Amino acid sequence: MREFVFDNSTRIIFGPESEKQLGSEISRFSKKVLLHYGGGSIKKFGVYDKVMGNLNKSGIEVFELGGVKPNPTLDKVYDGIELCRKNGIDFILAVGGGSVIDSAKAIAMGVEYEGDFWDFYEKGVPVKKALPIGVVLTIPAAGSEASTASVLTNESNKLKISASSLLIRPKFAVMNPTFTFSLPPYQTAAGIVDMMAHIMERYFTQDRNVDFTDKLSEAALRSIIKNAGKVMENPEDYDARAEIMWAGTMAHNDILGVGRRSDWATHAIEHQLSSLYDMTHGAGLAVIFPAWIRYVKDAYIEKIMQFFHEVFDVEAVFENPDYVVGEGISRLKRFYKSIGMPTSLEEAGITDNRFEEMAELCTRCGYVGSFKKLGKDDVVEIYKLAGK
Repeated sequence: MREFVFDNSTRIIFGPESEKQLGSEISRFSKKVLLHYGGGSIKKFGVYDKVMGNLNKSGIEVFELGGVKPNPTLDKVYDGIELCRKNGIDFILAVGGGSVIDSAKAIAMGVEYEGDFWDFYEKGVPVKKALPIGVVLTIPAAGSEASTASVLTNESNKLKISASSLLIRPKFAVMNPTFTFSLPPYQTAAGIVDMMAHIMERYFTQDRNVDFTDKLSEAALRSIIKNAGKVMENPEDYDARAEIMWAGTMAHNDILGVGRRSDWATHAIEHQLSSLYDMTHGAGLAVIFPAWIRYVKDAYIEKIMQFFHEVFDVEAVFENPDYVVGEGISRLKRFYKSIGMPTSLEEAGITDNRFEEMAELCTRCGYVGSFKKLGKDDVVEIYKLAGK
């Protein structure tokens, strides 16, 4: 196990009617707030009214900026930065899922920066100051409600990349599982794949003697798989929704990655799919992860075998590792399909071949991954394996 420092200061307010604590939480930081959200769903299903009611009761002045798209782009960030500067706004409340939260984080960094906020993403400029952020989570998936990362897509050059700083970890996250009852099945399933991928990116490591976090990760994955079927069958199963919601946060709040080097190649490879084809991130991960496992398996096949044995109950036939891996990949893909996710580019409706272009974008800064370092040619082969 590697040396580590674990620091997560996000206050979690979880449960039915947890949004009633919004006013008191925000009042610790500000009385002037930018309310940042996506499309019309929060208004259609009553979340907006509940949030605004609690903010108004607390005498908080609210400025609104909606319209954040999935795979968020830069335009709303520039709008948000201008709005905050013009009105002296010093707190951002993101109501939505990962796209909204990531956009809010970018605004928080940009308001306090004299240059172009995109410098934090493309140039890796360190963040020295940022506005505080709060979250009302409506889509369990990205785990951005308690993470230090933000991912955006630059439409001008098709780069989908991340920035990270402790300063953009949300101060609090309000998590009411009933807010997820209205999620469409496809969006629910894509979120489940995303949170599983966050765990798997950390699980597949070359570091030895990380048994404790291995077991935490395996248990988290089994719990997600168990409850995924329940929420797909009954979207208003509160207990199952609560389990999924909390699992999404735990998957990406860093606790499962302490003492080990994570991989993240699969996310880097998928980001090009969602950038070029506007593909749902979780659906893209369901396509890429099985192909990645097949390609990198020989880098540490014992770890791959352990994963499939502990999470998918594949018999541990140590004298036949190819069987374990092959059967494990089949079970992983069957699970994805059982919740309505594609498991190949063809199933996702992507039939043109832009593998070279995507691989070039993916590896523009050099190799990706640590479980097995991948160059451009490796990434092309993974896209090929994901084809059908």
